[in-house]
Amino acid sequence: MMKQENHGDEGANLHASQDDMESLVLDEPPPSSNGQSSPSASTSVERHSSTATTSSTSQNFNSILEPPSYADAIFTSFDSSSSNGQENPKQPSYQSDPPTRSEFLKIWVSDPEKELELTNSLVPGGTSYYTYLITTRTNMPEYGGPGSEFTVRRRFKDVVTLSDRLSESYRGFVIPIRPDKSVVESQVMQIEQFVEQRRAALSKYLNKLAVHPTLKKSEELRLFLVVRGKLPLAKSVDMASRMLDGAVRLPRQLTGEAAAVTDVNEAAQPAKGGRDLLRIFRELRQSVVNDWGGVKPIVVEEDKEFMERKEKVAEFEQQLSNLSQQAESLVKAQQDIGETMGELGLAFVKLTKLETEGAMFESQTIRATDMKNVATAAVKASRLYRELNAQTVKHLDKLHEYLGVILAVNSAFSDRSSALLTVQTLSSELVSLQSRIEKLEATASKIFGGDRSRMRKIEELKETLKVSEDAKSCAVREYERIKENNRSELERVDRERHEDFMGMLKGFVLNQAGYAEKMANAWEKLAEETSAYKRDGN
Repeated sequence: MMKQENHGDEGANLHASQDDMESLVLDEPPPSSNGQSSPSASTSVERHSSTATTSSTSQNFNSILEPPSYADAIFTSFDSSSSNGQENPKQPSYQSDPPTRSEFLKIWVSDPEKELELTNSLVPGGTSYYTYLITTRTNMPEYGGPGSEFTVRRRFKDVVTLSDRLSESYRGFVIPIRPDKSVVESQVMQIEQFVEQRRAALSKYLNKLAVHPTLKKSEELRLFLVVRGKLPLAKSVDMASRMLDGAVRLPRQLTGEAAAVTDVNEAAQPAKGGRDLLRIFRELRQSVVNDWGGVKPIVVEEDKEFMERKEKVAEFEQQLSNLSQQAESLVKAQQDIGETMGELGLAFVKLTKLETEGAMFESQTIRATDMKNVATAAVKASRLYRELNAQTVKHLDKLHEYLGVILAVNSAFSDRSSALLTVQTLSSELVSLQSRIEKLEATASKIFGGDRSRMRKIEELKETLKVSEDAKSCAVREYERIKENNRSELERVDRERHEDFMGMLKGFVLNQAGYAEKMANAWEKLAEETSAYKRDGN
């Protein structure tokens, strides 16, 4: 239904006029299976003969506002890439499995249900939430092979946990961005509309994970889709708890009561978690030195090809954002012209009825017939614009989708930068430790018999040096692993982008051409019906 703003009586009149326009009968055969219509499918109203009476004409025009026969017609996309219908959120449409020779993992999200949190809250209904039925069909061996099907119920918090676990376990990968929590939208929108919007977003997100060549085989995703009941994935400790833990450890690290060196196991993880504030401070200091110190870090990013790719990604994001805005403008323009064309057609209908009711001469009857033909063509064009706009949104939405892909790519780049910073920080720490050891050894050598306290300190520093070297080796391996993940993921994204954009352009162009032809047929038919004006003018 076309959208209009309601402003008092004028808004009410517009709403009523839209209902009238939707109920107009257009004399044409139903659309063919390929979504195309022949020229004869346009308006079939013929010019009244000179012997037609006013009463018969009035009866004919009164039939214009009969129940709809065309308004609810559903067009088929010209590119045949997908059906025009939408997924039924309550009853997912299970299609036949793909050929068993290729792996597939298909996920449906449906049947949202409101549940109550099992807590000791005294506020009735204050801790309610929605769960969604997640159905999975696959032939992958990780899930049990051909014919495997699973159903579980999950809440949005479980999806957040899944996303966090994937981000921690697959650093450097281009991981699809999960749907936002949308706290503001949940308060503004109608609850049914919000729940349906979230259901659709979760379905889209999970199916993106399902087609990722690495993530679809992850243990995290398998547990999320297969295991019923409570999600068997450890939840991330919230940031406040991590910072508190780090604050407790910091004084002991500064006084030497606790290890002030990066643990080997923690070296492969980012410092931003907050459990080791001293490490965060060190990496922050290293970042400042890199940017403002004027001294080249011991370890730097030397992959020129990667730096060039990174710059191209930034340029692509800028151009993609601009193109997405232009696509939105196109959709708005098509919507406006469709609504305007419909209002024009309805205005002609009303004028036609007025002319017919008071017709006293044959010329009035002929003029009324021509206006009816114009009205019919305009209303049909309006409906075609509406269908065209739906197809335009479907295809050009790929632009907006790839803005999310770019966010995921930048997140993978951030994993790489974080890993490099860890290597740089540990390298600087090793240089500092080695320098301190050399100074203490030089001082101790000047004292006859040695200085036991200095010798003990030297041994402690050497032990710290050894642990730091091991941590650096682990950090370097993690950095190299992330680099390789970045490289393979960029190649994958480039391949998929080529296929996706080719499909988007094909669908957009074919539908623009197809609907333009249908509209041209309607106006061409009208031109033939009004060709008498040319003869009369001559």
